[in-house]
Amino acid sequence: MTKFVVEHSKPVLISVRGSKNQFPVNMVYCVGRNYAAHAREMGIDELQPPVFFSKPGWTVTPASNNIPYPTSTLDLQHEVELVLAMGPEQNIYGFAVGVDLTRRDLQTQAKKEGKPWFSAKVFAGAAPISKIIQADNNFDFSNFSLKLTVNGEVRQSGSCRDMIWAPREIVRNLASEVQVKSGDLIFTGTPTGVSTIKKEDKIHAEINGVVGLDFTII
Repeated sequence: MTKFVVEHSKPVLISVRGSKNQFPVNMVYCVGRNYAAHAREMGIDELQPPVFFSKPGWTVTPASNNIPYPTSTLDLQHEVELVLAMGPEQNIYGFAVGVDLTRRDLQTQAKKEGKPWFSAKVFAGAAPISKIIQADNNFDFSNFSLKLTVNGEVRQSGSCRDMIWAPREIVRNLASEVQVKSGDLIFTGTPTGVSTIKKEDKIHAEINGVVGLDFTII
């Protein structure tokens, strides 16, 4: 039996809808600038290719958990996204809806100083996600639409048809840079409408009635 010199972390587990099985989270990859309108919203040339960044698996928070307001920020913002759940051999196992929470003021400062986005994107609860729904590797995501409300008010609404890179293109491009493994989650980018949230705000995110996610900032 293998012995470890330190205690190793157990993976975050995400429920699979309609199954007793659990999806163990490995790495979390995120795509920036994958919707033209959001790129313009952030003051970025929409013709530039999307960029990849990552979050550790421990930032993932399963559905219906409360999210503590993170430290060191005065501008926490939401970004609703289609999330791909990866299986073996770079095949898509399923999908979910997730929210990429961002300490926007820290990100803005990092951009000005030419520094990485680490502090803006990585903190406890930074990646809340719904249950995962199994899907064929050739599943057509183009008819999906994303919506996010804060206290019942619609803040974000957009179609996956408007992605610059489609899901399979995202996987291929990411795989050209890193080894995409089973258990990886890929947040595929957010439509326009990102905005600030605060303590006690109730957030609802959904993929057009297919799957939803609810959490409260505490």
